[in-house]
Amino acid sequence: MTEAMAGSARMQAVQAPVIPDVAALLRECPEAISLGQGVVHYPPPPQVFDAVRQFGGQADDHHYREAAGIAPLCDGLRQKLSADNGIVLDEATQDVFVTAGSNMAFYHIVLCLCDPGDEVVVMSPFYFNHEMAIAMANAKAVVAETDARYGLQPDAVRDVITPRTRAVVTISPNNPSGAVYDEDALRQVNELCCEKGIVHISDEAYEYFTYDGVRHHSPATFSDSADHTVSLFSFSKSYALANWRVGYMVAPRWLLRGLQKSQDTILICPPVVSQHAALGALQAGRSYCDAYIEGLERVRSMALDHLSVLGDRCTVPTSDGAFYLLARLSSQLEPMQVVERLVREHGVAAIPGSGFGLQDCYLRIAYGALDGETVALGMDRLVQGLRRILD
Repeated sequence: MTEAMAGSARMQAVQAPVIPDVAALLRECPEAISLGQGVVHYPPPPQVFDAVRQFGGQADDHHYREAAGIAPLCDGLRQKLSADNGIVLDEATQDVFVTAGSNMAFYHIVLCLCDPGDEVVVMSPFYFNHEMAIAMANAKAVVAETDARYGLQPDAVRDVITPRTRAVVTISPNNPSGAVYDEDALRQVNELCCEKGIVHISDEAYEYFTYDGVRHHSPATFSDSADHTVSLFSFSKSYALANWRVGYMVAPRWLLRGLQKSQDTILICPPVVSQHAALGALQAGRSYCDAYIEGLERVRSMALDHLSVLGDRCTVPTSDGAFYLLARLSSQLEPMQVVERLVREHGVAAIPGSGFGLQDCYLRIAYGALDGETVALGMDRLVQGLRRILD
């Protein structure tokens, strides 16, 4: 292989995604239970399949369509944003933009905001695909610390902002910790971004997944936020459309021309059949997801009860959202070593915290992808395995 065929230094510097590494382990141990995958166990609503069955009969169903999304979906999203999030769009200053999942939306935004060497502030722990996208754009992820329960700390964000900062990213409800950020903390960060002339990117893929009466708050509802706030949303989690790849964002109008350029180059337009599936999901509405939340809350409590028997060998703050628990283990082992032993010796998988920028031994435990009985069996295996590994 010649030097030219070795690939770019930029891509070589990007961390390897941890999910495929764990998936490879699971393929070697097919009887293992995965507590790693961040998806829901329930199917898409029936309205999705009704909408898809009506698609494809006309020739123009198969043509290129609008880069920002088909008009019926964009109209439906504006209504959803108003009803569910309290975001009433002023189309003179902001609008919706449909993408092939919210990961793509995030990458579009980073490309539009950052030149090489610019900085994007992310919280610890960060979502690995965000950090990877920032690196792919030749920008730099700068980490702001959260508190002991992974809560947002506005002062820590202020401390890491520099003249090269172009955006601050918050994820609430959070992946990987399950934390739901305090409304006042989100407001302070949003106001800080306005003060500094930078963009607040709010990832809200888990917007409906909150427990114990805790509420999710969209920063785009704050006064005077429209010109510097980007909100990312997804159909992957709430409506179980993970591999249909359809998400959307609310973005300031001054960003839309750049977004059109990025979308036209990378994707041309979001897959139209997936947009029709999204229309069906909107017909089902938030109540479809809400019907499963109580069950997920019970599974979360059961998983926490299992982990509590490990005592001070495993520290897990009670998460108020998403469907993750982030466990800190009392171990000097590398987290991937722990994961490999859990899979091979104990038949259960979790995701190593190293992929989320955590330096000590952490595991992300996902409890949404399986029915409660299977999660309970997986938690039994996990606790038994950790007892042996940590003793």
